[in-house]
Amino acid sequence: MNTRIHTLHDDAAASAPAVAAWHRWLQLGLGLLCMMAISSPQYVWTLLTRPLSAKLGVPLPELQVTFSLLIILQTFFSPFQGKLIDRFGPRLLISLGTVMSGLSWVLASMATSTSLLYLTYGLVGGLGTGIVYVGVVGLMVRWFPDRRGFAAGAVAAGYGMGAIVTTFPVSASLATRGLDATLWIYGIAFAIVGFVASQGLRVPQDATPARTSALAASNVPNLRPSQMMKSPLFWLMFAMMTMMSTSGLMVTSQMATFAADFGITKVIVFGMAALPLALTIDRFTNGLTRPLFGLVSDRFGRENTMFFAFALEGIAMALWLLTRDNALLFVLLSGVVFFGWGEIFSLFPSTLTDTFGTRHATENYGWLYISQGIGSIFGGPLAALLHQHAGSWVPVFSAAITLDIVTAALALFVLKPMRTRFLKNTAA
Repeated sequence: MNTRIHTLHDDAAASAPAVAAWHRWLQLGLGLLCMMAISSPQYVWTLLTRPLSAKLGVPLPELQVTFSLLIILQTFFSPFQGKLIDRFGPRLLISLGTVMSGLSWVLASMATSTSLLYLTYGLVGGLGTGIVYVGVVGLMVRWFPDRRGFAAGAVAAGYGMGAIVTTFPVSASLATRGLDATLWIYGIAFAIVGFVASQGLRVPQDATPARTSALAASNVPNLRPSQMMKSPLFWLMFAMMTMMSTSGLMVTSQMATFAADFGITKVIVFGMAALPLALTIDRFTNGLTRPLFGLVSDRFGRENTMFFAFALEGIAMALWLLTRDNALLFVLLSGVVFFGWGEIFSLFPSTLTDTFGTRHATENYGWLYISQGIGSIFGGPLAALLHQHAGSWVPVFSAAITLDIVTAALALFVLKPMRTRFLKNTAA
């Protein structure tokens, strides 16, 4: 009898890690669904600009302020949102964020002026997507201390690639149902999918399982943001992510314009128009690179992976500029450029958590995530202003390429030794 009891006890103990492992993969899947549910406000926006401009009777530059508000509010309020998530838990806040993101489309369908559009699509949508993005990434790096790069990259890929599922249906709905009905229907759908998925999200009881990487060891401090921001290491990461965001968002925001200047837009490649083909490839590689390089960094080190990926983007952009009159190379190299850029959304949050701990990971990443908002300013209007004054894209590309190469060098020759010293001092 005692033998039987011990056997049952041992079997239950042995099955516990398996149950925990299964549960964290479920958490990853739910987080991925939440990210996919909030991806369309950013990545499907380009389909809405023409019908919104016609409905409201405003020029495109005035309308594009909506998109800028969406990105800025998504990033600049991240620390506050992260603090709320750490205090009240991810399920409540991420549920609210997914509903706000979907509701922004529903309310935008009723907008009769750009001011109302800024308030609904820009403000409500930006705050909602920001809560979900920071909350899901912060939660996943806690569930996967042994695979932080992969986990952060996987959910970030959901945001980068999620709109692939909705792009063609939304486009078809705009043609058949019109703008207002499309915004209303898909806004409700996004809110429902995100809300249902978020109900299963949980904070891990044990964020340090037996199988954990050296950098995720128990001697890593759990620093609050106020403590973290006293470290030069954080500000180095902030500067590096700002530089990489600047180069990547320059391409994202200006690609249609410089493609037209390069004479690419009307050229056919593989039976398709070059620009839409490049954008389709870019969306795929931008999503693929996040979990892939995250997984590589889990094995070969964060800084080593950063050096390779950032240098890859810089080299690809240089070749892109030198061969800008070749439509085929324009399409292929655009995919390589995004492949070397999108991984910042897996490498930086995992590196940050490896360094400053898991307890305040969500709020800490919120502060780092502001760098993307700053990068959107440098890579968007300021890059356009530089092009306007120079009358050429060469200075703009040269600046972006320089930022890529400098950031790659910083990762290997500055960040890596600084982090090693920091962790050794912490252990001592």
